[in-house]
Amino acid sequence: MRNSRKKIQIVVLLGVLLIGGYAIGKTLFADDNPIPRAGDRAPDFSLLGADGEVHHLSDYKGKALVINFWGTFCPPCVKEMPEFQKQHEKWEDSEFEILAINLSETDLVVSSFLRQFDLEYPILRDQKRATERMYGLRSYPTTFFVKPDGKIMEVFVGGMTEEQINERVERLLQT
Repeated sequence: MRNSRKKIQIVVLLGVLLIGGYAIGKTLFADDNPIPRAGDRAPDFSLLGADGEVHHLSDYKGKALVINFWGTFCPPCVKEMPEFQKQHEKWEDSEFEILAINLSETDLVVSSFLRQFDLEYPILRDQKRATERMYGLRSYPTTFFVKPDGKIMEVFVGGMTEEQINERVERLLQT
């Protein structure tokens, strides 16, 4: 009798430890900000642009969007910025916009970069990295292709060629 009581106590103790461990693990590793994926609505943001104006994602409601997270420290980012400029020029008469969100670099670094490449599409500044966290960035560049209804069509991680960007923009504008 004493032996079976001890076994029951051990089983109960193990059960409590397992349930407690699971609960603690769920709390510690909970994903309060799930990474947006294809089919999700793009998270709204308000960011200061290089033009001195505050840009809200909601300002672009009804437009197909390319949201590109970039930095001057990232060679693939630097390489694709002129490719985005070509897409901006090609589709400027469409309901389409490119938003390039710089990842917390200084004003001097960003303004020098913009003068060097003569970019005409909106360059936004995520100085506190809040938008970067909201979008769940893990590497750069990362580009979100957002349909006019505000839902994400695709997330592309890594640098893209002009052809890769163009193919996605064409699909985006057909939706």
